[in-house]
Amino acid sequence: MAIYNSIGQQYAKTRVPDRRIVNQLIDLLDLPQGSAISDIGAGTGNYSYALANQGFWVKAIEPSVVMQQQAIAHPQLQWFTGYAENLPLGDRSVDAAISTLAIHHFSDLPKAFQEMHRVVKDGAIVLLTFDIRLAQKIWLYDYFPVFWEDSARFLTLNQQIDLIHQNTKRKVEAIPFLVPDDLSDLFAAAAWKRPELYLDPQVRSGISAFALANQNSIEQGVKLLEKDLSSGAWTKKYSDIQNLTEIDFGYRFIRATLDKQL
Repeated sequence: MAIYNSIGQQYAKTRVPDRRIVNQLIDLLDLPQGSAISDIGAGTGNYSYALANQGFWVKAIEPSVVMQQQAIAHPQLQWFTGYAENLPLGDRSVDAAISTLAIHHFSDLPKAFQEMHRVVKDGAIVLLTFDIRLAQKIWLYDYFPVFWEDSARFLTLNQQIDLIHQNTKRKVEAIPFLVPDDLSDLFAAAAWKRPELYLDPQVRSGISAFALANQNSIEQGVKLLEKDLSSGAWTKKYSDIQNLTEIDFGYRFIRATLDKQL
């Protein structure tokens, strides 16, 4: 919570929910409109609000009041202050649960997955997560090597899947999410084809990887990137990505379902 009380003050301005992520969440949830969904680690409620707009009832769980204060009110969106490891919801009180790019901040993943399973009736648990080891290594590493150096802090995709299965006894599948070049949700790798966005402190402030890294290292990378963009060196060196429209940066949807659903 402390990090988001600090870095999350303008989070809603750069972390705009992307329609493709919203659509994928809805497809993977596979629920009728009017179903109740818990969004765990909801942040500013960007995806909570988007799902409420699609006719779902959403219970958003978020420990950071700073993040909650940026939320847009919606009659089908209810907020709860709480942690993934101790969800303030009753047993089987929602039809499904989601968590988007949040589980790497949870303090006790086994307990968090047990809690998700406890509060969900018969529907799915759907996560958007990542494993940087599965990513194509692009220019971002040359300027911000901390993105790769920090990978040891995060569980591999297989470790995440195993933890979910062990703690929920659900069947688990992973679905790649290729990052498009025009993503509106500016998480860590989202601007892979728009390098100038990483020069914006507001964009960087909405990305925990930047906030948690050594700031001297980040500033050095920003200065070098700015220099190479101004000189044209960046465009010349990384011309190979100009024709790409999407890239695999290790992001994955994980869907955990009860056996009878598959």
